[in-house]
Amino acid sequence: MNLAGEEINATAAPPPESSRIQDSVNESPPPESSRLEDSVNEAPPPESSGIEDSDDDDAPPSLSARALQALREFLNERQEKEGSLDDALDDAMDDAVELVSEDWRLSQFWYEPETARTVAEEVLAIRAVAGSSCNVACVSCPTIYAYLKFLHLLFHFFCLKQQKMDPDLPAHVLEFDERFEQYGSDFIFYDYNQPIKFPSAMHHAYQIVIADPPYLSQECLEKVAETVSFLARTEESFLLLLTGAVQEERAAELLNVRPCRFQPRHCSKLGNEFCLFTSYNPQERLGGWAL
Repeated sequence: MNLAGEEINATAAPPPESSRIQDSVNESPPPESSRLEDSVNEAPPPESSGIEDSDDDDAPPSLSARALQALREFLNERQEKEGSLDDALDDAMDDAVELVSEDWRLSQFWYEPETARTVAEEVLAIRAVAGSSCNVACVSCPTIYAYLKFLHLLFHFFCLKQQKMDPDLPAHVLEFDERFEQYGSDFIFYDYNQPIKFPSAMHHAYQIVIADPPYLSQECLEKVAETVSFLARTEESFLLLLTGAVQEERAAELLNVRPCRFQPRHCSKLGNEFCLFTSYNPQERLGGWAL
């Protein structure tokens, strides 16, 4: 997901409006962009949003050949031996989930596999209670999206004979980096400088929203908060926010979230401390809310 790196702090400046980030994540801040009062219908939907494209809506989920092979091997191993389910699951997911390379110019620093799996498992735990029909929005967190889709598909194969789980999971990844168009109709272009420039069908359409603001600045968090408010259902919605610990007070004010004891970690060793904030009490999961 897009995260602030070691050189970014709470006052770091985000990139120019609606532009490709150039050579540094510390460039001057963008001009003010549209706020919530902007009409959703004024902005046309992204060409590859998948919200308006009905042709792909009924298409079955697909995996790469490598992912399918890892899945088959994992299921075979589970049938042949006992006591190593967790290790087999970790190995299968790590081998099968393929991510594009990080681009520091876009403030991209991917999470460690354990962090991505933990957050994905939490989303599936919420859906087990809230209902399998609830939609999921992954805002600037493609790593979480990739692990979530693959983990869900693994669980589907386990439950296939009992027909307890649909093979598809209604989730979208909202990203500025168009390399993630590889996810087809699940990809929706997202520029946080235009926080609500989405098709009207996305308004209050998601019961679970996972957000990972790309920069540790007040302006960035405020705009991502607008995006979350636009996407999330007005009732019975669940928000998971991954950002720097320095944002705790702002996050509580803007999104009414509290930090969990579970600490997200990245493949790149970042100097800033990060937290996972939730709008609901996870109870025993994620270490619970921190006091």
